[in-house]
Amino acid sequence: MPAFWKRLPLLLIVLAAVAGAVLLRDRLSFAALAENRAALLAFRDAHYGQAVAAFVAAYVAIVAFSLPGATVATLTGGFLFGTFPGVLFNVAGASIGAVLIFLAARAGLGAGVAQRVAAQGGAGARLMAALRENEWSVLFLMRLVPAVPFFLANLIPAFTGTRLWPFAVTTFLGILPATLVFTSIGAGLSEVFARGETPDLGVIFAPHVLLPLLGLAALAALPMVLKMFRKGAA
Repeated sequence: MPAFWKRLPLLLIVLAAVAGAVLLRDRLSFAALAENRAALLAFRDAHYGQAVAAFVAAYVAIVAFSLPGATVATLTGGFLFGTFPGVLFNVAGASIGAVLIFLAARAGLGAGVAQRVAAQGGAGARLMAALRENEWSVLFLMRLVPAVPFFLANLIPAFTGTRLWPFAVTTFLGILPATLVFTSIGAGLSEVFARGETPDLGVIFAPHVLLPLLGLAALAALPMVLKMFRKGAA
């Protein structure tokens, strides 16, 4: 397959991301959700199955094309469908979108980048080897501790030769805790709307939320730490 056709999906994603940042910034916002909440609820009540399909498809597009509004989409999932099954719809949409952009990046540039880095050797090749050696732990950490922006956490593994299965599984499970928190916030938006306020997304940093997330991150890092101790003892 010519290189252009391999890179076309990635090129389309980049173009869509730029266009979305310019055209959709104000349309995929909390204010837009507040303005259209009655229409959304009416559509959900009249066509539940279609509402679920449309919501998940929209979430997939937001993530796959790196469009603004992922947080608002998560809140919307909780607002429309409750904490459960809203969290499952949110995680499904985000995971499918992440897999699509991962595959597009890997097909367009990822395989070539990984091969060139491995062939050149040096620090880059050693880093890539270390990532592969601790693939599951590193991927879980990237999802549990959002120090790396979500869209970069979709691209970096594509450029380091990560396998699809670990990427997909760690994405689904790794984003679940934080998504559950934001979905539960979305489920309580009716009261927030009634008061004319905006949701407090800073709750993610509250001790009762942050400490369990850090605990999960520590568990994800444990296999890497044990490997380091074993190598040091050998």
